[in-house]
Amino acid sequence: MALSLQQKIQDPTQGVYLIGTTPPKMGTEKDKVTEIANKLLGRLHEIEYDGLVIYDIQDESSRTSVPRPFPFKHTVDPREYSLLLSDLSELDVITYKSVAQRGVEEFNDWLTETKEKYALNNLVLVGSPSSEGEIKLSLPNAYNALSEHQNKFFLGGVTIAERHASKRNEHERLLEKTAQGCEYFISQAVYDAQATIDLITSYARSCKQQGLTPNRIILTFTPCGSEKTLEFMQWLGISVPEATKWRILDSEQSLNESVRICRENLNLILQSCAHLDVPLGLNIESLTNRKEEIDASINLYRLLKATMELNLAEKQLAS
Repeated sequence: MALSLQQKIQDPTQGVYLIGTTPPKMGTEKDKVTEIANKLLGRLHEIEYDGLVIYDIQDESSRTSVPRPFPFKHTVDPREYSLLLSDLSELDVITYKSVAQRGVEEFNDWLTETKEKYALNNLVLVGSPSSEGEIKLSLPNAYNALSEHQNKFFLGGVTIAERHASKRNEHERLLEKTAQGCEYFISQAVYDAQATIDLITSYARSCKQQGLTPNRIILTFTPCGSEKTLEFMQWLGISVPEATKWRILDSEQSLNESVRICRENLNLILQSCAHLDVPLGLNIESLTNRKEEIDASINLYRLLKATMELNLAEKQLAS
């Protein structure tokens, strides 16, 4: 019998391979939403993956004074798209939820509806992108509400290596989130391998000191084929070292070069963290709807999955 996504994430001997996507923009006709979902799954039919990550896109303009490179557009409810993709693909999904916009009562109603109407189990809760503006529900309070809810969920959290690079405490956030119910983490897109290595190392050492078993960290990678996409990545807070930026932009084939960089970064992370016993996973996304970048993300998935599978086989052989 095939393992569920939850079982795979919880079993460190298993590989975990995901595809990240965003729902269509709000106002898209229902038939068109189904068409978009089928088109995505059609692109993915030649690869084997364990499930899909559906993001909850929010206007993050409060986080920075820099103008957003691409205009913000509200999307259809991520739960609707999650249910549709799950039904069409017959695979498990992970659904993101931004919690800051509603109070605790509304959030509780949302949780009930998520389980009873949409039959969704795997959640990643996301807090406010900024301390500015009105925050109706903090992330810790959302975790608390979920822990007391009558329905149970398989809860994940977001981890951002760039925060660790600047504040040196992201590993402590992971421990706090674990205590609040998180059983896995999904990273922001990786372009700075050293920041990720430092985070995983700090997390592994803290877990060892406290006698804890590390949760799985699912590493996100995305291709980058243009200066505009690069601007968007940096606007989102993704750290791109200067040399990496020019290596992409000065290349005659920027997309292919970004794929090579992602593979090098994953190899470096795997080599540097092999002794730490932190189970890792893979999540591949495309940050734009450009066909070239979507196709490149599928090629990137193939390449990085093969890299991860080889690493996992070597670890199992060594043990």
